[in-house]
Amino acid sequence: MEFKELDKTGIKIPVIGLGTWGMGGGFWIPDCSNMDVMIKLIREAIGMGYTMIDTAEMYGGGCSERIIGEAIKGLPRNELFIISKVWPTHARHDDVLKSAKASSDRLGTYIDLYMIHWPARDVPIKETMQAMEELVDEGVIKYIGVSNFDVVELEEARRSVSKYGVVADEVRYNLLDRDVEKDLIPYAEREGITIIAYSPLGTGSILRPGSREHKLLEEVGSKYNKTPAQVLLNWVISKPNVVAIPKAAKIEHLRENMGAVGWRLDDDDVKKLEQLYTIEWQSKEQH
Repeated sequence: MEFKELDKTGIKIPVIGLGTWGMGGGFWIPDCSNMDVMIKLIREAIGMGYTMIDTAEMYGGGCSERIIGEAIKGLPRNELFIISKVWPTHARHDDVLKSAKASSDRLGTYIDLYMIHWPARDVPIKETMQAMEELVDEGVIKYIGVSNFDVVELEEARRSVSKYGVVADEVRYNLLDRDVEKDLIPYAEREGITIIAYSPLGTGSILRPGSREHKLLEEVGSKYNKTPAQVLLNWVISKPNVVAIPKAAKIEHLRENMGAVGWRLDDDDVKKLEQLYTIEWQSKEQH
């Protein structure tokens, strides 16, 4: 595994972690029926080097956190980096405290990085951030982050803390979804903020065998003896301040994703891939 520094904390995090959206249910809907299977998968993943695990209170209404909590029991805690997120309807001061402590209880441990899942339009960010800083003081969480924040929202969040920094922004980023390259990624790189890329493999035709995009990925991958998915992931983590959290529901997917580490696409291949798409910058409201 390769590692990058989390903001300017001195903490090293893996360039590829484990995304758990879909584990334990969906949007606030719990389904722990396959809990044993998921626990085994997470333990296998950790054994392979996936020591950064991303979850949220919304994932299965907390069931994802419970699964992770069971999976990490008895493992060296200092070797893991656990991320969770608070839903924007819980962005009020007392609700943030309550949500974080409930997530910590389900996980059975402190949270390394706690994020606001989406901007809360009806709650002053300063109120939310005050609660986040209190959680750091209390040892419930170690670091503060945000998710799906644009540059303006991220700057406002950073101005709203007084003792601790905002160390990361988790956003959708892959070869097709590159709007964040316009402002957010350059800003984060200048400021030393870590970008955590969810959905780094994208969707649709890019991974459909026979498509124009897939053929190019196969062509590029053959040069390195890598699969299309490994090429896509390598492209994401080649960005200086970006790490990725792909989902994986099978052991073979975990193994394949790990093959994105330990090598780099050359500049010509990066250009070839990026020329596949003309980026049309869009405002967040248009998504």
